[in-house]
Amino acid sequence: MDGSRDSQVNAGRGGGASVGVPIHHARRLPDFLQSVNLKYVKLGYHYLISNLFTLCLIPVMAVILVEASQTNPEDIRQLWLHLQYNLVSVIICSTFLVFGSTVYIMTRPRSVYLVDYSCYRAPDHLKAPFHQFMEHSRLTGDFDETSLEFQRKILERSGLGEETYVPEAMHYIPPQPSMAAARDEAEQVMFGALDTLFANTSVKPKDIGILVVNCSLFNPTPSLSAMIVNKYKLRGNVRSFNLGGMGCSAGVIAVDLAKDLLRIHWNTYAIVVSTENITQNWYFGNKKSMLIPNCLFRVGGAAVLLSNKPADRRRAKYKLVHVVRTHKGADDKAFRCVYQEQDDTGKTGVSLSKDLMAIAGGALKTNITTLGPLVLPISEQLLFFGILVVKKLINKNAKPYIPDFKLAFDHFCIHAGGRAVIDELEKNLQLLPIHVEASRMTLHRFGNTSSSSIWYELAYTEAKGRISKGHRVWQIAFGSGFKCNSAVWQALQNVKPSRSGPWEDCIDMYPVNLVS
Repeated sequence: MDGSRDSQVNAGRGGGASVGVPIHHARRLPDFLQSVNLKYVKLGYHYLISNLFTLCLIPVMAVILVEASQTNPEDIRQLWLHLQYNLVSVIICSTFLVFGSTVYIMTRPRSVYLVDYSCYRAPDHLKAPFHQFMEHSRLTGDFDETSLEFQRKILERSGLGEETYVPEAMHYIPPQPSMAAARDEAEQVMFGALDTLFANTSVKPKDIGILVVNCSLFNPTPSLSAMIVNKYKLRGNVRSFNLGGMGCSAGVIAVDLAKDLLRIHWNTYAIVVSTENITQNWYFGNKKSMLIPNCLFRVGGAAVLLSNKPADRRRAKYKLVHVVRTHKGADDKAFRCVYQEQDDTGKTGVSLSKDLMAIAGGALKTNITTLGPLVLPISEQLLFFGILVVKKLINKNAKPYIPDFKLAFDHFCIHAGGRAVIDELEKNLQLLPIHVEASRMTLHRFGNTSSSSIWYELAYTEAKGRISKGHRVWQIAFGSGFKCNSAVWQALQNVKPSRSGPWEDCIDMYPVNLVS
């Protein structure tokens, strides 16, 4: 990725230097269409529109100040006498003002703060280098040569590195995907992340009032949330929820549920645990569309501590600004594009449709159409609306305007579902390589950890020291159903990485160069 970073910097410099005003000996004006960089014209337009209210307010304030400076003591005395004779009106107005202010304070949505979070990092003996992955796949005897070659090609093009993790049961020959092994994997991931979170925040388990756990493919009885309640002896009136089957975007859904509960229940903490379980969901057949998850999904999980306590604002890392959820499940193709089923031989796995990227693109379009008006500056909204009107009324072939989300967000956490997903979003949202660096490096180091991947990406950005007070972070994830969900956070401080973070001993080695 070093090369990507250089190209980004060079592109930025080239935008200003390579189109400089040429020097001609002939006495004529320069060609402004070539000498003026339209990027700066757009930037100036953005600043003008965004500060239009302020610019209009300045002359009004100047007039008020001039009038106030000409006021003499006699004018002030007359105003006081006028108020004395209209005491009833003053009292009524004051009462309405106090009442209205009280109603506003009592009914406004409570702020939800992200105090801290932690990401699970598996022990080194669970690493699965490519050669070991392929050798174990061969030795199981379940895959034919065509399937083995297909998996090898997927691994080479996946964007995964040599240090991702697979569960303990998959390291045995033959593999041992039992219920007990699946429970062990779930406990190691969830408890590992929660132990770190409690240690870093000094919050006691008994203080937790809300618990939301999401895991798509492993839903035992008692539930995963009940396992956490039992392990940490949470209080008897804890409001616990277990979300299953909701795919890789369920982490944002869990945050949204916790947010709604925090806005109802005062002065409490909520914990969101996002993970996926691989042990019982490894596919041992030869259907190509069901082999892809074997090559992409790896062990991982995250635990997030949310709070609605005003006192926690001082130590919280972020404030939740928006959550936007899009569900395309009414469409049959979208509903079946990520589908758990049995193949012709009765072996269970998750099938990925060839239409997945097109469906994801449609879901993304719907999601950002809803999100855009909430986050984009007015300049971008006016440009988008103007070109939309032109396209509808004047020229149907006019090229649609793609809003510049780089004006709304400082950091992007795109679900590390695979190299193709990151490539498409980088292209369609017109992002720079540095904007998708966290996603690419997370995919390389940890693989697709499902709903928790957006937290590994945020941890990467923090470990690089890039998040300052006021910065906005966009987390965007895709999942079965089909869903596209977004969460927007605002940094409340210059964020530093938490202790025992997933990148703690390897951040200096990243970014790495990825083979195209």
